[in-house]
Amino acid sequence: SLAVLQALEDGLKKADADPSVKAVMICGENGKFSAGADIRGFSSPNRHGVALGPIVSLIESSEKPVVAAIEGVALGGGLEVALGCHYRIAHVKARMGLPEVTLGLLPGAEGTQRLPRLIGVPAALDMITTGKHIPATEALKLGLVDEIVEENTIEAAIRLANKV
Repeated sequence: SLAVLQALEDGLKKADADPSVKAVMICGENGKFSAGADIRGFSSPNRHGVALGPIVSLIESSEKPVVAAIEGVALGGGLEVALGCHYRIAHVKARMGLPEVTLGLLPGAEGTQRLPRLIGVPAALDMITTGKHIPATEALKLGLVDEIVEENTIEAAIRLANKV
């Protein structure tokens, strides 16, 4: 939603400007990282304000380490947010993907550029063109996530943020 995008932008800018903040952790709520955008909003005439692509670029360009704590799902724009982060930790039961292609849409927040850089062109093309969701264990093998945990993902992400 626009509110989430605005909160991400505001929070990251505030963290970057605060010298006492050493790292940033992005997580979802209620056991889900992000299922992506609500496609009903794509055709809304009142669609103003921030856009996902520039937010992901803002995350990526942060001078402070940004860690994604992925629980549940990171799909579509949610995965693109995670791709903008410098590090990604996923719960062992998490699933990731770019399913918008099944609706005739291409990932629109530079996921088509960031994913191949991270996991290589063949694996990225498979994910981008099929829309399949991959489990955390496969994401780790591909290099999409840096670590998978069975414990509290947020605590693990905070530990990683403190370490880096």
